[in-house]
Amino acid sequence: MSQASKLALLKEMLDSAQSNINSAKQVISELIGTKDKNLFVKLAKEIEPSSSSESEEDKIVEGAFDGQNMIDKNGKTYPVPANYASKSKLIPGDILKLTIKEDGSFLYKQIGPVERKNVIGTLTYEDGQYKVIASGKAYKVLLASVTYFKAEVGDNVTLVIPELEDSEWGAIENVLPKDANDIILE
Repeated sequence: MSQASKLALLKEMLDSAQSNINSAKQVISELIGTKDKNLFVKLAKEIEPSSSSESEEDKIVEGAFDGQNMIDKNGKTYPVPANYASKSKLIPGDILKLTIKEDGSFLYKQIGPVERKNVIGTLTYEDGQYKVIASGKAYKVLLASVTYFKAEVGDNVTLVIPELEDSEWGAIENVLPKDANDIILE
């Protein structure tokens, strides 16, 4: 492995570690300040229990996605893998079912997507967090989405956000081609 590729790998590892630290800080702030968390607890309480064919040893938990985690009806937080959230384009308010297998593994499934809308915005990076500035607001996005789409600061992206609820988070739908900048009107 060349020195340049080792440096690139090291930078990616440090960026990932910083993202994990930021995620941990976010969880701490959510636990301390429960204002936003209460919305997701309320959503989780409205979920009708789904019938399932999992074995009796598996534990089923349903809850609402808050942008990074799933919050169940009791307010308990379950980590959602960033790659799954990015690939599935989860946004706050989406209803998830978590199967905790007998061996302790977690299996998430989206069972109730919230109504969505798309907006176009510009990718930025500030305070250790990627954000998309769209419609006069900054929406946080997951690092996994940024790296999956190979997005760079300054790129125009299509962002999926909840249609009815105000949200801090969005999901990157796509990165617009650089030559498309001329046709995008803000």
